[in-house]
Amino acid sequence: MLEEQALQGFLQRYQLPADFASHAKRWFMPLADQLRMHQQEAKRTLVIGINGSQGSGKSTLASLLTLLFNEQYGLRAIDLSIDDFYLTRDERLALAEDIHPLLATRGVPGTHDVGLLRSILQALSGYWGEIAIPRFDKSQDNRQPSTDWARAQSPLDIVILEGWCLGVRAQDKQELTNPANILERDEDRDGRWRHYVNTQLDRHYHDLYEMIDVWVMLQAPSFDSVYRWRLEQEQKLAEASRTTDNHVMTPEQIARFIQHYQRLTEHALSTLPQEVNYLFKLDEQRQINEAMQPQPVSLL
Repeated sequence: MLEEQALQGFLQRYQLPADFASHAKRWFMPLADQLRMHQQEAKRTLVIGINGSQGSGKSTLASLLTLLFNEQYGLRAIDLSIDDFYLTRDERLALAEDIHPLLATRGVPGTHDVGLLRSILQALSGYWGEIAIPRFDKSQDNRQPSTDWARAQSPLDIVILEGWCLGVRAQDKQELTNPANILERDEDRDGRWRHYVNTQLDRHYHDLYEMIDVWVMLQAPSFDSVYRWRLEQEQKLAEASRTTDNHVMTPEQIARFIQHYQRLTEHALSTLPQEVNYLFKLDEQRQINEAMQPQPVSLL
């Protein structure tokens, strides 16, 4: 069992309430034990994918699992976020000019460097040596200089990748006809942006998903919870940012921002729960009220 001191340190580092400790012991420590057994069975680097809407706690879960793997089980583990593989601000501005203005906003499929992410996963799984891992500074809305990237020694026992759209498949084209919200209605009237995003998802994300061995999902009760959760997330980002020249968003900006993700978040909530290996259903307060295993783990 993870030492109480280490767990309390984790709570302080991530500004988590005291009751998260009992939450972790009930739900996430047993999950870590199951994942450790899968890694032993695989006898190679195990890649775990975590899906969850914005603010659902997927980054916290990834960090906690990494701590457990490293300190409790003596495994070499690292957690990555798909957010760190956003295209640079200049690259997204170029997409906005060439394809659609909404592509300036980070987050949707088509604004990630999927090729870079796949190459990093491959290196962490098989290359012997030090790997530089990109980092994205959300307060600056840009990728950090390569001199500031994290370093990891590969190969690793476990790699965790988390992301709000991770595992989401493309929608049928007819589903794109009606706008999902005001943003799509007013700023994507011809559907060009959502069709581009859908095409990118279909063409470039499938090979990434094939690299993931085990799928975990934190299922929000509905999209309505996402605004409040995302607002809390942005407040923490503002507190952590040490610069005055930043891109931390106001509540009004967040309300518009999350509309970029509504379509695929709702698509994920309706299609992914039956496809993942470990499903945790959340209530409005982000407390787990049910855990399920919809699909068995296959490590072929």
